[in-house]
Amino acid sequence: MGDYRFIEYETLDEGRVARIALNRPRVRNAQSRGLLVELDDAFARAEADDGVRVVILKGNGPAFSAGHDLGSREGAEERAPGPGQHPTFTRNGGTAGPIEMRHRQEYHYYFENTRRWRDLRKITIAQVHGQVLSAALMLAWCCDLIVAADDTTFADVVGTRLGMCGVEYFGHPWEFGPRKAKELLLTGDALDAAEAHRLGMVSKVFSPETLDGNTLEFARRIATMPTMPALMIKESVNQAQDAMGFATALQACFSIHQLNHAHWTAESGGTSIIGTPELGLPDWRTAPPIRVAARDKA
Repeated sequence: MGDYRFIEYETLDEGRVARIALNRPRVRNAQSRGLLVELDDAFARAEADDGVRVVILKGNGPAFSAGHDLGSREGAEERAPGPGQHPTFTRNGGTAGPIEMRHRQEYHYYFENTRRWRDLRKITIAQVHGQVLSAALMLAWCCDLIVAADDTTFADVVGTRLGMCGVEYFGHPWEFGPRKAKELLLTGDALDAAEAHRLGMVSKVFSPETLDGNTLEFARRIATMPTMPALMIKESVNQAQDAMGFATALQACFSIHQLNHAHWTAESGGTSIIGTPELGLPDWRTAPPIRVAARDKA
């Protein structure tokens, strides 16, 4: 499975398919810095392996991912100075002033890495189930295809719960459509798998019991295509999307995201980079369950 702490890595079908599993099930695969750095290494490992044609990204446990790690003990330890601090918190702006530090750290470990994974020189499939929350959307969206269990829900709740304008890799208008993106961000409601499939964000929907096997079979179909034409198809679609403004919009929205952090830093007197109950936001720890958006309910 590879020498990793927070993920698992394996190859299948005589090495044609690589499968990466997020492996923090106790905290619903919340994305700690350690997990993200290991994931970057695993993607690079699959990219460098000339035998691999398709990469599957999945999550172990009850959910694909709960998004950024905001409260686990491991997440707190890796941020705090001391023997348990992750080394990436002392470089790429980690020792700079608060605004520059936030901008550079999030650029390297939330934005640029996701953009790099989107352009990986392999075909990638996100295999999702359970909740796909906020930053988990980034991991699914950077993949070429998304396959979902029929119990999956997709939501970005950072607007309603943290006072932020969406996650750092702002693919929402492209994945949901502009008005649906506004609705979901302003309400914190979720899309279910059926609606995500109707919108074209999700390619296939299977039962949770058959998700592993059917995703692998889907990957096998794609892996029969030689690498070069597969990558030319991927490159053609990605370049067409970028020509429509996708790459420029991502960069612009990342800058707006950093302005949003700076706003809360100023409003809180430097004590918080997000909205808090003291600043008029609900406490995300006690927030009610996420509702699935319905066309006939307010």
